[in-house]
Amino acid sequence: MIISQLHDQRVVLVNQDSFYRSLNEAQLRSAHEYNFDHPDAFNTELLLSCMERLRRGQPVSIPSYDFKTHTSIEPSRLVNPADVIILEGILVLHDSQVRNLMNMKIFVDTDSDVRLARRIQRDTVERGRNISNVLDQVRTSPTLFISLVNFYTGKQTCGEVFLTDPGIVLQYSRFVKPSFEEFILPSKKFADIIIPRGGDNDVAVDLIVQHILTKLGQHDLCKIYPNINVIFSTFQIRGMHTLVRDVKTTKHDFVFYSDRLIRLVVEHGLGHLPFTEKQIITPTGSVYSGVVFCKRLCGVSVIRRKTKLLRNDDNLLCWCQWRKHGECTKSMLQGNQNRHANTIFSFSHQHLPQLIYEKLPADISSRHVLLLDPVLASGNSAIKAVSLLLSKGVPETSIIFLNLISAPEGIHAVCRKFPRLKIVTSEIDSSLDKNYRVIPGMGEFGDRYFGTD
Repeated sequence: MIISQLHDQRVVLVNQDSFYRSLNEAQLRSAHEYNFDHPDAFNTELLLSCMERLRRGQPVSIPSYDFKTHTSIEPSRLVNPADVIILEGILVLHDSQVRNLMNMKIFVDTDSDVRLARRIQRDTVERGRNISNVLDQVRTSPTLFISLVNFYTGKQTCGEVFLTDPGIVLQYSRFVKPSFEEFILPSKKFADIIIPRGGDNDVAVDLIVQHILTKLGQHDLCKIYPNINVIFSTFQIRGMHTLVRDVKTTKHDFVFYSDRLIRLVVEHGLGHLPFTEKQIITPTGSVYSGVVFCKRLCGVSVIRRKTKLLRNDDNLLCWCQWRKHGECTKSMLQGNQNRHANTIFSFSHQHLPQLIYEKLPADISSRHVLLLDPVLASGNSAIKAVSLLLSKGVPETSIIFLNLISAPEGIHAVCRKFPRLKIVTSEIDSSLDKNYRVIPGMGEFGDRYFGTD
């Protein structure tokens, strides 16, 4: 069902059953005594190797397992990398190494009677096993098994066997059920999503598909760092980026469309702040249940040379309607004057930005802070600014860093240093050049915004 709804995406399905270990001659002679529901029945090392190669974008050969002979046979199945890799199996959540490969862990739950019925149908119809090979000598009530076996096999004689000898029941009771309780059921706690009723749960499947589509639309860095948020791209946003990035765009248009993009980024950032419910009375005398910010806010603009994200303090106050809830302040960071450091992440002390001026509210530690900078390049100025806020007592989780564009190098630097800080940007660009300019970028934001050289 998931694959059918992802029809526009490349999806590959890998079954854990393909990685069953082949039985040796001694094991084959007593295959009905072998526990196929135990973790040791699978070649987990091979499974890990194949999945890791698929994640790296490399094709792999998946074994073909014959359930009638209990051995791997030729030819193996060539699986090419895809946008979505679904690994399915009863024990895929049991091994921690396998779990760590997954972006989403799903436990499909259903009634034990349904599982038993499916087991009988699969073993007798799909895997060609004689019903007598599925039976075992364990005492239990035969009532349920009579109806299930008769329903799926049409063999009344099976029911007669149960009636004449209540001690004969399915192998399910000897291996499958105990292994489920020992290995499979405990792995349920590792699942991100638990789906009751299995494939009949259309709502759960729809939610999973929507989550996958959302992830596929994200930049790769968003999959690495969950604290990165890129505003949803539309043709309107792409059009504004086209204008502000174009070297031929006039100062007037650059300012106009930059302000529109900044508004969208700020509003998206506000959506990550905690709110509390508040009831008010409307002019009609009616009650309206709305929300207000939980804490006071503060916008901190990083100034580099003549660059700042906002032209004036009233601009931010007007956009966010903070006249009662917040204020805008600034800090001055001197940029890196020597743009020829050896590497992007390693700077000697003289190459780090220096704090020249700051003016922050005395109670800033009790506020949520929007840290504003138009471009996140190497991340050095951002790290300096965030460190300043932390030294003033602002919790890392109370800071949201807002940018128009960001470079991967800056994102790596900031997210590794401050993993609990949120970053909101409108686009993530390709890289930095040797002069630490964002590529493709938009040039020197301050010079274009204020018309200076």
